[in-house]
Amino acid sequence: MNTQQPIGWNLGMSYVELPESFYSEMEPNQVSSPQVVLLNDQLAATLGLNLEQLQSTDMAAIFAGNEKLEGIEPIAQAYAGHQFGNFTMLGDGRALLLGEQTTPQGNLVDIQLKGSGRTPYSRGGDGRAALGPMLREYLISEAMHGLGIPTTRSLAVAVTGEPVLREIALTGAVLTRIASSHLRVGTFQYAAARRVREDLQALADYTIKRHYPAALHEEHPYLALLEKVIERQASLLAKWQLAGFIHGVMNTDNMTISGETIDYGPCAFMDMYNPATVFSSIDVQGRYSYRNQPGIAEWNLTRFAETLLPLLHDNQEEAVKLAESKLSEFARLYVTEWMAGMRAKLGLFNEEEQDETLVKDLLDIMNEQQADYTNTFRSLTLDQSEKMFNAPEFIEWKERWTARLQRQPNDREAVKMRMKQHNPSVIPRNHRVEEALQAAETGDMRPFLKLLNVLENPYAYTAEQEEYTEPLSDGGSFQTYCGT
Repeated sequence: MNTQQPIGWNLGMSYVELPESFYSEMEPNQVSSPQVVLLNDQLAATLGLNLEQLQSTDMAAIFAGNEKLEGIEPIAQAYAGHQFGNFTMLGDGRALLLGEQTTPQGNLVDIQLKGSGRTPYSRGGDGRAALGPMLREYLISEAMHGLGIPTTRSLAVAVTGEPVLREIALTGAVLTRIASSHLRVGTFQYAAARRVREDLQALADYTIKRHYPAALHEEHPYLALLEKVIERQASLLAKWQLAGFIHGVMNTDNMTISGETIDYGPCAFMDMYNPATVFSSIDVQGRYSYRNQPGIAEWNLTRFAETLLPLLHDNQEEAVKLAESKLSEFARLYVTEWMAGMRAKLGLFNEEEQDETLVKDLLDIMNEQQADYTNTFRSLTLDQSEKMFNAPEFIEWKERWTARLQRQPNDREAVKMRMKQHNPSVIPRNHRVEEALQAAETGDMRPFLKLLNVLENPYAYTAEQEEYTEPLSDGGSFQTYCGT
């Protein structure tokens, strides 16, 4: 039963219908001087929250973890995961699920605190988070939402009034994260590792009911679940690649069953196009580089399929065949989605056999010329010049592209409109994000809020976005760090 409150909270906790091994009930960890520094008004309204009443309450007590929501016992979720290829039993070591909100549209979403303190899964960590990384997640997740990429979102950031000790003392903070759910590939790995078939089936049934209810009517519901998750992830990865987004840590515990992007640690958007680009400081082998992301997604999905084998068929060999038949579709689904996006970025409305060659030739030229990924497509959209456009190989490519455009019935204005709808004018460029975070950590939120506003509609092509379109003048590299 849901608990309704005047502020608009319409809460339940369906996750506790699962066996107790999947979670631990937790009392919120108290902090000394909580204060909300950022509240997502638009998202709050979407969730059905009354902003005026929300602001008139002690929001900080909720968003910093000092108080639980009325009628709901918070939980920390258990899961496992392959971290850089190595299997580990994990869990929400610094997060609490406050409850599940039913929105006015009838959607069910998780309300989770990140950085709220130790849980039984903390593995020696302090369970806390610093202000900079929480603001980073808020900014990047909202930028991803603006780009139309499925993502968890950020409702609020609260500072705790307590330091977080890393290499130095940092300002402690808690992020309130909104997700369709926090079910992960790693959640299924956790269930499979415990080897209790009834628990695995309970998790699969819960997942189908929450995310893929149509699968209930299929002849093989668990095979349908696998199929739908593969489809969602193929679509998600195509969108990442099209935007030049690099997640940084595609561990299996960071792949959601819902198909949303989750966990914005060492992530960033490419400036100069280079398929080997890596942003995580600890990814020395390039496992999670830009070009490897689709393959890693398929690897993660294979781990997911392995967990479902006991539910797919009583005969192990037959179960493997069924799983492989679905996994074999990932590459085709991904390429189809990616090519559809690339055609749109180039203003193409129809399909021709040589389109893939046209796209790959452009990317090869961009790589050779060290061209900026976002600005190349932006300049093609606006018919502006880039340094690369003087290269003989690009001139030849542009002649082919122009001829390709002329073979479709759509006029130049329609082509330009299509390109503007699929090529962002602005992305959260790494140096701009760092500038905004550094200012915020000194108490000046103005650069952060201005950047956040600019990223709200990245396809707007407004004058305000112009100053945020330039990459670092020296083309310098950038890294972000785990353990934040």
